[in-house]
Amino acid sequence: MTVFNADFLKAYFVCGSQDVPGKSLVAVVQAALDAGITAYQFRDKGPQSTLTGETRRKTAQRLRDMCADAGVPFIVDDDVALAQQTAADGIHVGQSDQQIQSVVETVGGAMFIGLSCSNATEIKAADQIAGIDYYGSGPVFPTGSKADADPVIGLAGLKSLVAMTSRPIVAIGGIQVDQVDAVMKTGAKGSAVISMIAQSDDIAATVAKMRAAHE
Repeated sequence: MTVFNADFLKAYFVCGSQDVPGKSLVAVVQAALDAGITAYQFRDKGPQSTLTGETRRKTAQRLRDMCADAGVPFIVDDDVALAQQTAADGIHVGQSDQQIQSVVETVGGAMFIGLSCSNATEIKAADQIAGIDYYGSGPVFPTGSKADADPVIGLAGLKSLVAMTSRPIVAIGGIQVDQVDAVMKTGAKGSAVISMIAQSDDIAATVAKMRAAHE
């Protein structure tokens, strides 16, 4: 088992086939790994996804192996079975995904666990549940990457959530390169991004900026 470390959250890349139209998901993730991302989450879902069934599992396994070679934790979004099949380092679930208590009971001790929390009520409830390692909080800024995104909380909202809990928080939602320093000043341990890396013209520079903000 990979022991959770808050440093994993510094430059956290979330990406699936739907986020890289016309590109190779494997190639984009490899470029991100080469650039120094500190965690990768396989989040492949929605009508724009090009992966199904066995192809999805094989792709996930390949990405998991790539992460292992790079020494970067591989995290699966909202799919306990796939996380177990690929021997993932972690799993991340949302408020409307599989019940967090069930996830903790199923994989707790085998992989670390992240939970999306976008408001004070969700943080307070999650703080009562043992076995959660970190929270993903946002969207900090407007985002086009998630059709079902919660209302924007802004930097002030993020800072308020960080102050509420002793668990580390990774900021999510619409973060751009010129905003990572401001995110860091809220006390968040890092930034979780999709398009900022997936659509970057210079992935190495983008990741370097993310890491520098949270060093």
